[in-house]
Amino acid sequence: MNFTVTTGEVDKAINIMREVAAWGRSVGYRVWLDEWLTRDELLTADAKEEDFCIGKVDGIDACTMILQWVDSYFWPDSPYNEAGYIHKVCVRREFAGKNMTRKMVEYAKEQCRERGAKYLRLDTGWNEVKMKGIYTGLGFEIVKKIEYTNGNAMALYELKVE
Repeated sequence: MNFTVTTGEVDKAINIMREVAAWGRSVGYRVWLDEWLTRDELLTADAKEEDFCIGKVDGIDACTMILQWVDSYFWPDSPYNEAGYIHKVCVRREFAGKNMTRKMVEYAKEQCRERGAKYLRLDTGWNEVKMKGIYTGLGFEIVKKIEYTNGNAMALYELKVE
């Protein structure tokens, strides 16, 4: 299996996100709404076109994520390039169980090393037990809990890049 990552293909990445979100909703997961998965919503001052990554297995689009270098929403006090910030990790169903998330995290760590970024960070809902297991299994630690007035909470994860 040949695994490669390409960047900058925003529309392809969004299509994978929408496909995975639709599957998630069909099996009862709390996932992103399609209206959140648009160019207007996802391309921001923090997330540029080149930050959209697609993992390919033998040339076939298998997974995607956004790897940006600033996150002014969840990490507003962190300077640019201190960390890589992963958002919207999505694995197409036919590639589930094949370590795609691990491969994307390894790619992100490699990008951090090349840039001199010390950390890799991400966030999920506090009650997302399955995602918590995946990310802690990859070496991330929860470093902060953000609680909202509506009763929801977010977990902020961090991994020191060696």
